[in-house]
Amino acid sequence: MMNITIGGKSVTEQKVRAYGFCVPQHSDIEHYLKDAVALCPMIMEVVKARDFTGKQGQILSVPFIKDGSLHDIIIVGVGVSKRASDSSFLEEYRRAIGQLVRHALSMHVKSLALHVVGGTMLAEQIAIIAQMAAYHFDDFITDKKQTDTPLADIVLCGEMDDNDKERIAYLIKRGSIIARAVNKARHWVDSPPTLLTPTVLADKAREIAENNNLAITVFDEQEIIKMGMGGLAAVSRGSDIDCQLIIMEYKTAHKDAPTVAFVGKGITFDSGGLSLKPARSMETMKEDMSGAAAVIAAMEAIALLKPDINVIGIAPSSENLPSGKATKPGDIVRFYNGKTAEIKNTDAEGRLILADALSYAVKNYKLDAIMDLATLTGACAYALGPYYAGLMSEHDEFVKQVEESAQRSGDYVWRLPLTNDYKQAIKSTVADICNIGNESIKAGAVTAAAFLQNFVDEVPWVHLDIAGTAFDVPNISYYRPGATGYGVRLIIDLATHWSK
Repeated sequence: MMNITIGGKSVTEQKVRAYGFCVPQHSDIEHYLKDAVALCPMIMEVVKARDFTGKQGQILSVPFIKDGSLHDIIIVGVGVSKRASDSSFLEEYRRAIGQLVRHALSMHVKSLALHVVGGTMLAEQIAIIAQMAAYHFDDFITDKKQTDTPLADIVLCGEMDDNDKERIAYLIKRGSIIARAVNKARHWVDSPPTLLTPTVLADKAREIAENNNLAITVFDEQEIIKMGMGGLAAVSRGSDIDCQLIIMEYKTAHKDAPTVAFVGKGITFDSGGLSLKPARSMETMKEDMSGAAAVIAAMEAIALLKPDINVIGIAPSSENLPSGKATKPGDIVRFYNGKTAEIKNTDAEGRLILADALSYAVKNYKLDAIMDLATLTGACAYALGPYYAGLMSEHDEFVKQVEESAQRSGDYVWRLPLTNDYKQAIKSTVADICNIGNESIKAGAVTAAAFLQNFVDEVPWVHLDIAGTAFDVPNISYYRPGATGYGVRLIIDLATHWSK
C-alpha cells in the first residue's frame, strides 16, 4: 500500500530517500529545479552537460550526499508545456509520473518527495498514476530479486495554502480509490485462468458488495438456462465450470436520480471453443474477462465515491472451451429477449454472453443509458492499435459524455461508424441474426456492435471494444506487460461526472 501525503512548500524539508521533479519542455528549467539546486548546487551543470531539455521521456538521476546519507534527485521531462487542464498535457504528465515512479522502484527507493506544479488538480492524477506504475503481478515469483522494493511513501510538495491542502487531500484520497480499483481489475485479469474462474469472479464481486453496502445478485448456470439466456448458456456448455451472471447495484440517496448500467464481458478463458484458436492466440486469453473485471472493480470505487446517480454493474462470465458438450457451429441459440442467432463461429462468443446481459439490463431496469466494455474483436485491435478503444453508437449525446470522460480519465476512445450498411452483415437465413459478419463487408468490430444493438431496445447505448487496450499495451510508463485495467477510470469518471 502506497502512502501519499502533503508536505510543505519545499521538497528540501522532507526526510526522504529521493526527490522528484517533472519539468516541461521549453520551460525555465532552473526555475523548476530551484529546490533541486538547494539540495545539490551543481545540479544545473549536470542538466546542461546531459542536454536535459524537458523533452518527454527524458530522465536524469543525480546522486548526492545529504546529512551523511546517499540520496538521489530524479528529473523527468514532461514534454511540451501546456495548461494543466489540457488533456494532452495531462497524459504527458501521467507518463512522466509513471516514468519517475518506475525509475525510483528500479533504484529501490522507498520514499520520494515530489515537487508538484500546475495546480491542485494534478494531485489526483499523481495518486492514480503512481500506484498504477507501482503495480506488478509478482504473486508467483519466488526469487525476490525479481520483485520490486515497494515505494511506500510519496510526499507532495509545492506552493499551497490551507484551502489547497484540504482540496489536495481530497484528491489524493479520490485518486487512491480509483488506483486501487484499477489495480484490482489488473490483478484479476493477470491471475492464472484456472484460479480465476467465473465462480471465483462471482465470489470477488460478492466480497466487494458485502464490504461496500452494494446490492448483488448472482445467477448460476441452472438459473441462467431457466431464464432463457441461451447465449450465455451456449458459451459455457463446453466447460465444467458453471457460467455466472453477476449483477451489482449502487443506489444514491438522491430521489429521481438517473440510472446508468455498465456491462462487462467476462470470459475468464477463451480457447475459441470448437472453432479453436491457434495455440499462440490462446496464450493471453485470460485477459478476455477484462471488461467484467473493470465493471466489478469500478463498482467498489463508485460505492466509496458516492456519485449522485444509480449505477448497475453487470458481468456475464463464462469459460469458452471445447468438449463433447460444447456448442457447435451451425447451432441456433435463443436469447433472453427472445431473439435468435445462428452460431457460425464459436470464437465469436463474447457477443453471445453480452446479448443476454444487455437484454436483462434493459428489461429489468429503467435505464437512462447503458455502456458495455468488451475485449470483443481482433479487428478493432488492428484498426486502432493499443491506445484507443473503439466506440460505436448511434446516440450522439451519450457519445459526447463518454468522449469527455475518456479525455479526462486517460482511457481513450475513438468513434467508429455504425450505420445500416454494416447491419446487413449479420443477417442469417435460418435465424434472426448471425454471430459473425459477412466477409464481403469486413469491418469485424463494427459488425459485432451491430449484433449487440439488437439487445438494447431504445436505451441510449455505447459499445466499447477494448480488445487492443486491455492487455500488453507498450510504451506507456504506468503500464507493464499484462493487464492495464482499461475502463475502470473511464467508468468512474463517467459515473461521477454524469449529466443528463
